[in-house]
Amino acid sequence: MNLNLIGGGALLLIAMYLITTYNGLVILKTRIQEAFSGIDVQLKRRADLIPNLVETIKGYAKHEKEVFENVTKARSALMTAESVHDKAQADNMLTGALKSLFAVSEAYPELKANENFKDLQSQLADTEDKVAYSRQFYNSNVLDFNAKIQMFPTNLFAGMLGFTAFEFFKADEADRKKVDVKF
Repeated sequence: MNLNLIGGGALLLIAMYLITTYNGLVILKTRIQEAFSGIDVQLKRRADLIPNLVETIKGYAKHEKEVFENVTKARSALMTAESVHDKAQADNMLTGALKSLFAVSEAYPELKANENFKDLQSQLADTEDKVAYSRQFYNSNVLDFNAKIQMFPTNLFAGMLGFTAFEFFKADEADRKKVDVKF
C-alpha cells in the first residue's frame, strides 16, 4: 500500500476529529451563554416586579424603612452584577431581603387580603420558579461542557483551542441552612 495514502488518510481523520470536537465545544459553549441569558431574563423580570411589590407594602408598613432599603439595595446590586459569581451573590442577597419583606407583610392581614399584593406575590412566586429552572438549565449545560473538556481525548485539544471551564451558578451558604418553620 502507498504510505502517502495511509498518512493522508490519518491526517484527514485527525482533522475531521478536531473540526467535530471544536464544533461540539462551540455548541456547548453557546448553550451555556443562552442558558445564562435565560437566568438574566428571569432575574430582570424579578427585579422589575419588586418596586411594585415594595410600593404596595409601603402603604401598609410605613415604619419598616430598613426592610425597604435592603430590598432596594439588593435589587440594585442584582441589576449591576455582571459575572456569574456577582449575579449569584446579588440574587442571594435579594432572596434574603425578599424573605424579610414577606415577613413584614405577614404582620398586616389587610395587606395579605389586598388583590394587588396577592397578584404581585403570585407573579413573584412564578418568577422564582422560572429563576430556579433557569439556574438548573444553566448548570446542566455547564456540567456537560466542563465534563467534555476534561474527558480524554477532548482534553488534549480543548485548552489548545481556547476552551476553559465555566463557573456553576451556586447558592449562597445562608440558603443552604435548615429553615425552621414555626406556627
